[in-house]
Parts: sequence; structure tokens; C-alpha cells
Amino acid sequence: MTQQISSVEEKKQRNQVPDGGLNHDNADRMRHPEKAHKPDNEVRRKKPDWLRVKAPTSKGYAETKNLMRGLKLNTVCEEAGCPNIGECWDKKHATFMILGSVCTRACAFCNVATGLPDKLDPHEPENVAKATAELGLNHIVITSVDRDDLDDGGAEHFARTIAQIHLHSPGTTVEILTPDFKNKDDAKPLETILKSKPEVFNHNLETVPRLYPTIRPGARYFQSLRILHEVKQLDPSTFTKSGLMVGLGETKQEVMQVMDDLRSADVDFLTIGQYLQPTPKHAPVADFITPEEFKSYEKIAYGKGFLMVSSSPLTRSSHHAGDDFVKLKAAREKKLSK
Repeated sequence: MTQQISSVEEKKQRNQVPDGGLNHDNADRMRHPEKAHKPDNEVRRKKPDWLRVKAPTSKGYAETKNLMRGLKLNTVCEEAGCPNIGECWDKKHATFMILGSVCTRACAFCNVATGLPDKLDPHEPENVAKATAELGLNHIVITSVDRDDLDDGGAEHFARTIAQIHLHSPGTTVEILTPDFKNKDDAKPLETILKSKPEVFNHNLETVPRLYPTIRPGARYFQSLRILHEVKQLDPSTFTKSGLMVGLGETKQEVMQVMDDLRSADVDFLTIGQYLQPTPKHAPVADFITPEEFKSYEKIAYGKGFLMVSSSPLTRSSHHAGDDFVKLKAAREKKLSK
């Protein structure tokens, strides 16, 4: 959902062009066939200074990229065109995207390819673990595409990946960002995943309830909220986390109501970041939220009782996740000591 910054050759391979992550019309139809018939929304090419980032050129970035290609792994950093990819990959921090690279949903904000999903790679869990060990990560984030075609929504694959990471890198903490497992059997997918003991369970609400029919039509707000609540019920020791995009036309009052809903589900960690439009076929940016407004959201969220809040224009679910996990643990310990 953000601007893509990569080499010319990589842009060709991924059907991307410069300036805001815009795709050519033909590439749009290939990557997002369900959006091909939709009218174009104007992309606001000129972005505020606080959203400008440098193209990645570092040695660390190149090494991380080569490792991902060598093990045939997908990353949400690339697929969603994250603006922080240069900073994170230079530090050998990458967010792995499992269950293939094609999503069965068609959210209006997301630039991950949609259509008929890939076959599951049985070697993916072990390859993710190998990459984690080679990168020397203390904290790793694993996300995925939505897989509505799978009986368990991909829960067993998540569990296998977590188990492999713990096996190969026993000192590494694992944070997962999961789908909503809509229409799957009760809490079974959650039970399957939690048996592998991820340290952080993240599921993003993404936006306010009013905007779900247009922004996240394949999901249901209260299903997503229920997932987070049930994780806490099944294993209170697991940290829970959720994220919101702003700039889609939501009001401040609606954002604060979502904060209250998340606290009712005992969610520990909230992230808030600016929505950026990937292509003319995606939802338009309604507003660029200022850094001062993000600071205000942060203050309000802490006041509502979140243990950890990350709120800034370039905040993404996995940005600085390792450092934030250390702060999150310290915040819980401080709270318990009282």
C-alpha cells in the first residue's frame, strides 16, 4: 500500500514503475484482475516532506535481497512496496510473507497480488527458519496472504514455520501477523498456531468499521476483533497487537472508538500509520495526516491503556518490531510490578 523503491530491473519484474508505486495499466490487470474494471482514482503524486524516503542502495539491502531470492522466499516488504524497505533491509530485518504470494482477497488498500493462490511450498517453513538464522535476527515477523481456499486458512503452515524458527534459532522471538480465518472452525486455527508459542500475535483491523465495505470488503470488523480477544482468552501470556491505517477518510472519533474496542479485547500494542495509494485502481488517499496528529493519537492511545503505541506517518506493523518488542516486555513487567 506504499511507494515501491527498487532497481529498474526489479520494477520490471514486479510490474512496478517509479513515483508512488504506480503500476502500468497492463500490469495492474495482471496483478489485480478484480480491479481492472474499476474506474481510476487520482493518485496524489506530491507527498509531504515527512513521507519522503531514499531509494535503497546499501550493501546490506543487496545482501538481504539476494538471500530472499536464493531461498525463494516472499517478503511483504517487496510485495506491498513498503517505504521502509531500505532502512530495514540494510539492518538485515525482513518481514517474511508465507503461504505464497497471491491473496484470495481483494482489499482496496493492498498491493499484494490477488487471484488463484499458489500451491503451498512444503519447504517454506524450514527456508524461513534458515533465513532467520543466517540474518542473525533476535526478533522475526511472519505474515501471510489470505488463504480462504485452505480448510484451516493456513494455520498449520504458520505453526510449522514458528516451530522451525524456534528449532533453528531458539533465542529468536517470533511475531506473527495473521489473516482473520473467517468461516473456519471456531477457534481451531488459533489453537493450532498458539501451540507453537509465538511471542506476539498480530492481526490488523486496518480501518474503522464504517469503511470496511469499501476498504476491506472480504473481512468483517467484529470477526477481526474477536480473533484478538480469543487469542488472549486462549493464552493470556501472548502479546497481542493490531494496526490501523489513517488517511482513508476516517474521523478522529472513529479512530478513538476503535482504540476502545481494542482495549476491550485486551490488545497490548497499537500501530497507526499513513495509508499510501499503490495504484489508480486502489482507494484514494483522503488526507495526509500530520506528524503532530499522529503524536496526538499516540498520547490518546497510551491514555486508554495500551502497553505500547507506535504512531507516525511511516509506521508499519513490522517497522522496528524487534526494538518495540523489548519495550513491550518492559512495559508489561512495569505494569505487573505495580
